[in-house]
Amino acid sequence: MHSAVARLFPADEEAPPSDEAIAVAHAPAKQPVGIIDIGSNSVRLVAYEGRARAPTPIFNEKVLCGLGRGLVTTGQLPEEAVDRALKALKRFRVLGEFMRLADMQVVATAAARDAKNGAAFLAAAEEAIGTKIELLSGRREAELSALGVLSAIYKPDGVVGDLGGGSLELIKVKRARIGKGASLPLGGLALMDASNKSPRQAAKIVREAIGDTKALKSLSGRTFYAVGGTWRALARLHMRQRNYPLKIMHNYTIPVRDAVDFLGLIERVDSDALVSIGAVSAARRPLLAYGAVVLDEIIRRAKPREIVISVAGVREGLLYERLDKATRKEDALISAAREFNVLRSREPEHSEELFAWIDAFMRSTGLNEETPEEVRLRHAACLLADIGWRGHPDYRGEQSLNMIANASIVGIDHPGRAFIALVIAFRYEGPEESLAPELRTLVSSRLLDRARILGAAMRVAYIISAGTAGVLPRTPMLCARGVVNLMLPPEFGDLASERLQNRLQRLARLIGRDAVIRTA
Repeated sequence: MHSAVARLFPADEEAPPSDEAIAVAHAPAKQPVGIIDIGSNSVRLVAYEGRARAPTPIFNEKVLCGLGRGLVTTGQLPEEAVDRALKALKRFRVLGEFMRLADMQVVATAAARDAKNGAAFLAAAEEAIGTKIELLSGRREAELSALGVLSAIYKPDGVVGDLGGGSLELIKVKRARIGKGASLPLGGLALMDASNKSPRQAAKIVREAIGDTKALKSLSGRTFYAVGGTWRALARLHMRQRNYPLKIMHNYTIPVRDAVDFLGLIERVDSDALVSIGAVSAARRPLLAYGAVVLDEIIRRAKPREIVISVAGVREGLLYERLDKATRKEDALISAAREFNVLRSREPEHSEELFAWIDAFMRSTGLNEETPEEVRLRHAACLLADIGWRGHPDYRGEQSLNMIANASIVGIDHPGRAFIALVIAFRYEGPEESLAPELRTLVSSRLLDRARILGAAMRVAYIISAGTAGVLPRTPMLCARGVVNLMLPPEFGDLASERLQNRLQRLARLIGRDAVIRTA
């Protein structure tokens, strides 16, 4: 065995474990959990891999039952809708047994809360699902929606609005703090019923109901976080009409000026005539105009800066509130990236070493100081740097870019997601490549420059270490007197090569320096 390798893996020790063995050893034991949300429009089961800061869904199914349809005028849950809901719950009970869900939480919202036959329905529903159902008050529903946003959006600041079929919940949110929630009878199905299917009449109802709602008074110039299937459908339609480069809905941002014009179009035009309407399910289309009416009135009255879509709401709030305080404080992005690292990297420890190695390099360059957000994104990029290693060498860059661009990770906005995807693509393809032109439109010139630098630095790191932990701490790369110095200890001297020198020189050129490999 070569002396340098022998120092890392002494002869009397076993060979380094496989990536599968490392994943098993590092991955915390988890028990899958399930949440069923009995809403006014749909009944949905989401199963998660376990309770974690960034929970991973393993199963997601909804049934559009329409429990709240006609409720405003009849006061009753429709018999057909009740039958569909009970059948869905019986199916979900069997699926939960298949998945060995250790814990199943079931909640019901506005339709069951407001209907005269709501209590009878809940009794039948509990028998169908085989567990207790929590009937959420409007305030409780608002608080859970806010907790869901807290769990999935980094340092939120504004107002959360959760639009369901029967009600609209509004609540202030700022970082880790939430306000007192308000519930208004402005859900899509409720508005359709109350307005006799007239969006124009619905607009009058919304104006009167919102009035001087306290939660909206501090929204001016801040962010409105839109939660709920109808608003997600509107955002998906907006995204398709723009030919947007990402398909991830979470954290999709619509500037207010653009939103006002778009919502006006939705209110005026029959939904089936809209461009890209195929992106919205036929069952959801009739509710689009009513969702647009509510959002339009919120914008006109409260004047937010932007609309941000959150796919996290009540269900994620239920998970988040049951975490311990220390876990809640974890960064959801870093937690998710660490999990990807453990499951997909050759040696997870190497990614943490890579972050420290590049951290020392960045500080030594004297470049413009990184913002805390840029450091955070760099940390996540290092954790994700090796997740594509199993792919074919010719396609690892493209595969990694697509994986990150579409990964189920939270706590990151779309420019940040695009930045990390580009970093890893440059890590495989080289910083000179003109990669993913559509995705690059989401990042600033500064971030694109940083992505090239980080990708180039990773190319140096991996050709030194081969993704093996224990090497980078002994081979620092630092800038001094206009030179990028890569320092190899004598036992690693044979690592010096023309290829390594070329990669180091490419990195140095990106920051206007020379490059030297030093053995000492």
